[in-house]
Amino acid sequence: MSSKNLVLIGGGHSHAIALKLWGINPLSGVRLTLITDVYQTPYSGMLPGYVAGFYTFEETHINLSTLAQFSHAQFYLDQAIGLDLINHQVICANSPPISFDYLSLDIGSIPTMINVPGASEYAIPAKPVPTFLAAWNDFVKTVINSPHKNYSISIVGGGAGGVELALNMHSRLSHILQEHQQPLENLMINLFHQGETILTGHNFSVSKIVETILKQRKINLYLRQKVVQISAISQSIYEIQCESKLKVNCNIIFWVTQASAANWIKASGLTTNEKGFILVNNYLQSVSHPHIFAAGDIATINNYPRPKAGVFAVRQGKPLFDNLQRMILRKSLKPYYPQKLYLSLIGTGDKNAIASWGFLGYRSPILWTWKDYIDREFMEGFKNLG
Repeated sequence: MSSKNLVLIGGGHSHAIALKLWGINPLSGVRLTLITDVYQTPYSGMLPGYVAGFYTFEETHINLSTLAQFSHAQFYLDQAIGLDLINHQVICANSPPISFDYLSLDIGSIPTMINVPGASEYAIPAKPVPTFLAAWNDFVKTVINSPHKNYSISIVGGGAGGVELALNMHSRLSHILQEHQQPLENLMINLFHQGETILTGHNFSVSKIVETILKQRKINLYLRQKVVQISAISQSIYEIQCESKLKVNCNIIFWVTQASAANWIKASGLTTNEKGFILVNNYLQSVSHPHIFAAGDIATINNYPRPKAGVFAVRQGKPLFDNLQRMILRKSLKPYYPQKLYLSLIGTGDKNAIASWGFLGYRSPILWTWKDYIDREFMEGFKNLG
């Protein structure tokens, strides 16, 4: 077999798992390349805990450079900005085009902001995560340095991501205020959601549990509120305007709305759905370009729509690895079917977690302990490689 170039774009959960498995079961005659714009990739399951201060940066991030070394992959710290599908090349921001015979994409998603005036200028998207974490850590330092001041945070998007951010941000900042003997009334958190109930897509029981917790922590929940504009009142005060004419001022805005895809994906010529996500079959293979694969948030499996959630990206890691190797070896591919019913564990910022499963909802510290154990075990698998 002549030497083949396999290029992976992005360091998401699926690619991290595939790289680890490749290091354990390498394939001769294959030049493996990883293109990513970060050295450290975050594990989404532990990010809310990091926001709350329960975990360190190292505990919540996978070192992609070390992982590339383990899998004998050439490592490019760069951003992919396009594909030349005629010449089989990846176009990067700062490197010459990188040729491929086989390609896989796992670059995640970004919140949809484009239709709201002022959102791109004044709101901080939850993804890409490094940008979000930099802004969050700066804000935490501000509160630590000036704990006597009043602070107002707004979060746009009342799905699981927005809810977890609100609760875990409240936990971290409340702890800082208490350490400095400042009243908790100095902190105000606002959560905006378009839907009739919080946590669209989850069951009624879970929504009610979350609503109760938000009320207990005096987090302002604005339901049926569509944000239509953000304006700067001053250097540190922003105004959120809703379709209902509601206006709320705050110091910082985090944007956690529905996921969207990077524009260059659709422009590349790959077949996508209406939201720009790469359409793949049950082999995680592009429906239009069989030598190209995709996994995680950037992919949508044809006829199997699922939420953009980390649980699916993690479970796609091994099937992706298997089918990449089988494709190169010219073996028949193995189908992957995403589960319809899946367990969601929502951390509430106080070392409790809510389990959402079908029509069931339950909150317990035991669930947090279980989630913490599972997450730490997952991350432990990426340490001491070699």
